[in-house]
Amino acid sequence: MTESEAWSLGIKLFEGGEYWECHEALEPLWLKAQGADRRFYAGIILLAASLHRARAMQSPRGGRRNYAKALAHLALLPDNYREVDIRELESRVHAALRHTELMPQIPFVVMR
Repeated sequence: MTESEAWSLGIKLFEGGEYWECHEALEPLWLKAQGADRRFYAGIILLAASLHRARAMQSPRGGRRNYAKALAHLALLPDNYREVDIRELESRVHAALRHTELMPQIPFVVMR
């Protein structure tokens, strides 16, 4: 599977609420990545893990811990990275941790 295919699959799984599967799809990208890309994938994986922990494992505290770890990785990235609005994604996941009916979507930015 190409990087593009794995990323597209990860997005689809994340947006569909399949957070563990998203983690699994993106992990090979994270393992190969370096620098900012490695932080990016680690952050996305941890955001997915935070929602998985909070929802599937019914551990709000575990979800918040993974969310905090994700923020530590994503804080080192610019606001828009790989066409994703990082700060908006953080906000959406934060809201979804508080309100289980929310299904956060990946906010893409149109680069000019």
